[in-house]
Amino acid sequence: MGKVVMYGSMSVDGFIADEIDQPGPLFDWLTSGDIPLDESGVLKVAQSSYDYTRAYWDQIGVTIVGRHVFDMTDGWDGVPPSGVEHVVVVTHRPRPAGWDPEAPFHFVDGIEAAVSMAQKLAGERIVEIAAGEVGGQILAAGLVDEVRMDVAPVVFGSGKRYFGSVHAQHLLDDPDVVIQGNRVLHLRYRVRR
Repeated sequence: MGKVVMYGSMSVDGFIADEIDQPGPLFDWLTSGDIPLDESGVLKVAQSSYDYTRAYWDQIGVTIVGRHVFDMTDGWDGVPPSGVEHVVVVTHRPRPAGWDPEAPFHFVDGIEAAVSMAQKLAGERIVEIAAGEVGGQILAAGLVDEVRMDVAPVVFGSGKRYFGSVHAQHLLDDPDVVIQGNRVLHLRYRVRR
């Protein structure tokens, strides 16, 4: 099976959104360069960010998100983001009324069920978990292999934490990737077992 990777952009002080659930300048790096990151032409990054991010995105088979992210994005209109094949949504609520049953979105009740389904769907490809509450819960359950973060040069002071409400200590290995881009520092850590 492929690796399980927790991923997200965050502020220097560890937040993925501010107090009113807005990312502010966390994603400025995605439009601060000259190299198109995808076919849309909207996302343009520095060459160093392209080399790192594009290679990662191309390995993702499934993304796991919580219902909050799903609702905030309107379920990406039924099309998984960034070329991902499937999205697994952790939720205690039923799928939205009128949701297309053919859309490659899978609604599950619980983190273990989400990881199990995502691994089956992804095969040898990466299972990506969005940072935040669900990502923190999956880390706390010992199901994350790697943590990737794109650190933006901003301090929020408060807001939604990268690791959610995880309160226990979890050791990571030293970073094995540290890449500077425009308005971002890309970091990758393996989770110590």
